[in-house]
Amino acid sequence: RPLLREVLAWRRRVDAAMGALLASLATEPDAARTAAIHARTRLGLAHEEQHQELLVMDVLAAFAAQPLRPTWRQDPVPVPSRVAEDRWIPQEGGLVEVGHDGDGFCFDNETPRHTVYVAPFALGARLVTNAAWQAFVEDGGYRTASWWLSDGWAWVQAHGIQHPRYWIPDGEGGFGQFTVRGVGALEAEAPVVHVSGYEAEAFAAWSGARLPTEHELELALRSAPSEGHGACLEDGAWTPRPATPGPGVRQALGDAWTWTRSAYLPYPGFAPLPGALGEYNGKFMSGQWVLRGSSCLTPREHARVTYRNFFHPHQRWMVSGVRLARDVSATPSPEV
Repeated sequence: RPLLREVLAWRRRVDAAMGALLASLATEPDAARTAAIHARTRLGLAHEEQHQELLVMDVLAAFAAQPLRPTWRQDPVPVPSRVAEDRWIPQEGGLVEVGHDGDGFCFDNETPRHTVYVAPFALGARLVTNAAWQAFVEDGGYRTASWWLSDGWAWVQAHGIQHPRYWIPDGEGGFGQFTVRGVGALEAEAPVVHVSGYEAEAFAAWSGARLPTEHELELALRSAPSEGHGACLEDGAWTPRPATPGPGVRQALGDAWTWTRSAYLPYPGFAPLPGALGEYNGKFMSGQWVLRGSSCLTPREHARVTYRNFFHPHQRWMVSGVRLARDVSATPSPEV
C-alpha cells in the first residue's frame, strides 16, 4: 500500500492539475467544453463527498473489528428534552411526479422525472427506534422464519444473525452499542441503524406493516417540515438522534438512510451518461434495493428527497434505518 506521504503528494498533484484546468476556462472560447468540464467537476466533487461518508462508516467497521474497540470521538452528543411519539401520517397518493425537477445538482439515477401512481397509504411519523427493535429481538424475531423473506432467512441462518450490527449483548438480556464514541448504552429512542434490508422486511412483517416504496417516501418527504429533519454531517452528531416532536413526518432527511421495498432499477427513459461516466450508476441497477433520505454522515447539500442510494439487501455496515408504511385500509385515520 502507498505511504501516507505518497497519498498526500498524489492529492496535491491532482488538486494542482484541476486548479490549472479550471483557471484556463476563463479564456476558453468553447462554451460547450467549458460547461462539460464544469459538470464533470461538480459530479466528481459530489462523488468525493459520497466517499467521505463511506469512509466514516468504514472507520466504524474497522474499529468495531478491533478487540479493544477504540474510540474515535469523545465530544458529547446533545440529547433532546422531548421526543416524537409513534403515529401514522395518512397520505392521499394519486398520480404524482417523481424524480429530480432540474433545480440544482442531482445524480443521473434521479432522472428523468416521470409520473407514477401511488395508492393511498400511511407512513410512520418517525424512524423505527432501538426500543422497538429490542422488542422484536426479545419476541424471537431472529428465530421465527415466518417473518422473513426466504433469502433473508437463509442469510440469518448462514451467518448466525441475532441483532443489529454493532449491538453488544450485556449478558443480562440487554444491549450496548458500539459507535464512533466507543461502547455505550443503547439509546432507546434513537433510530435503530446498521440493519439490512432483510432485517427491515422482517421487522415490518412482525409489526403488521411493510416497508414503503421509494415513490411513497418521495411523495411523503416532499411535504415534510424542514424543522423536523434529522442530523446531517454538519451538525456534528455522527450518530442518529431521537426524533423531536412536531407535525407531519419527522426525520424526513438526516439521521439514517431508509430502506424501501423498491428494487434499484432505471427510471423510464433513463440513459447512462456518455463515455466512462456511463458506468457511474447504470451498471449497478441489478440485485440491489433503494434507500432514501440521508444519514447523520451525509453532507447537507446531498440531503434531498430524490436521492436514490442503493445497497444489496444483506448489507448493514452503512447507516441504514427503517420507516414503516401501511396500506390505508389497515390504518386508523386520521393521525393516531
